[in-house]
Amino acid sequence: MLPSSLFWQRKDTAGSEHVLADTADGLYARGTALAVDPIPYTCRYELRTDPEWVTGFFDVAVEGAGWSRSVRLDLAAGRWRVTTAERGSLDSVLSSAGHAGAGLPGTEDPDLLYGAFDVDLGGSPLTNTLPIRRLGLHRAAADGTAHRLSVAWVLLPSLEVVQADQIYTALGEGRVRFASETFSADLSIDEDGFVVDYPGLAARAGDPHLQSAG
Repeated sequence: MLPSSLFWQRKDTAGSEHVLADTADGLYARGTALAVDPIPYTCRYELRTDPEWVTGFFDVAVEGAGWSRSVRLDLAAGRWRVTTAERGSLDSVLSSAGHAGAGLPGTEDPDLLYGAFDVDLGGSPLTNTLPIRRLGLHRAAADGTAHRLSVAWVLLPSLEVVQADQIYTALGEGRVRFASETFSADLSIDEDGFVVDYPGLAARAGDPHLQSAG
């Protein structure tokens, strides 16, 4: 039993994400994400960080009609180990729905992820909290300092893992700017660093604060 619950409603497509979490010693979380774009899928994941909020492992599985994939990422001594599995053909399902094919799950060269301390699950507001907490941006003053970092970006629904450069900047008053090379959004966060509103992507549903079961 995990003590806290968060729920987001997607804005960009029909979908949602529900996470059960424990922040007593870093983050341990189990989540389920649903979406219909580009095809309907269900994603389930388990995530653990160390006390400094550096990702230790991320185990994620996604499935749809006639296919399933899974990826596990483990970080030790600065290097990532990537384990994958696949059943059915996601490419065939995407093709029949008029979409381009997907990349293979995982990555052919985990060394490309060297220097990344965070995972970023596509479409998931939960994983934005990892660098926010690791860098202490939820308590940082708005001094204009831009933190450029490398992340292991896990794409949905393919579970392809790619290296991505991202920039996080504390804006103060419960806001953090997230940016990539081609995108920027000012995230509203709660006092614990969890996303309340991600413009264009998702917003927390129900109680605007992290919900606890006592």
